[in-house]
Amino acid sequence: MAGAVILVLVLLAFPILVGIGTVVIAAILGESLHRDARVRNETSELLELNT
Repeated sequence: MAGAVILVLVLLAFPILVGIGTVVIAAILGESLHRDARVRNETSELLELNT
């Protein structure tokens, strides 16, 4: 009986953990790409036109 309860809890928690993991991966990837873009475009003359 205890094994069934543990299995149900794991099956209920799995989608939540996958969602949180995906959000963390997206945040890390977004921040790293944003930093890379800032470094690559430091000397761009288009930055003056950006408002």
